[in-house]
Amino acid sequence: MNTSSIGKRIRKYREAKGWRQEDFAERIGLSVTYTGMIERGEKVPKLETFITIANALEVSADLLLADVLSTGYNIKSSEMTDALSDLPSSERERIYSVVNTMITFEKRGKK
Repeated sequence: MNTSSIGKRIRKYREAKGWRQEDFAERIGLSVTYTGMIERGEKVPKLETFITIANALEVSADLLLADVLSTGYNIKSSEMTDALSDLPSSERERIYSVVNTMITFEKRGKK
């Protein structure tokens, strides 16, 4: 299991809330050292701790586990859809065009 990806996602959502690691550690009742180890992927939290982390960050467990779940691509697609929906339509179209070009290029490379 790629524990560093779980830690990176935890860090991403913590930083999105504007929390310092010290603030986050206090909120979830862990030491700053242990919180840092989780974010670096050096430690895997127990289930109870993981749930506390997800609840504190106000994100679902599947978002934190997206890179290690077999349904991770569905989760990433949902995240991408949410991110795109916040953009003006002209920007969305530009991004869709780039993605379509990349997909076409990838398909050509596999032939």
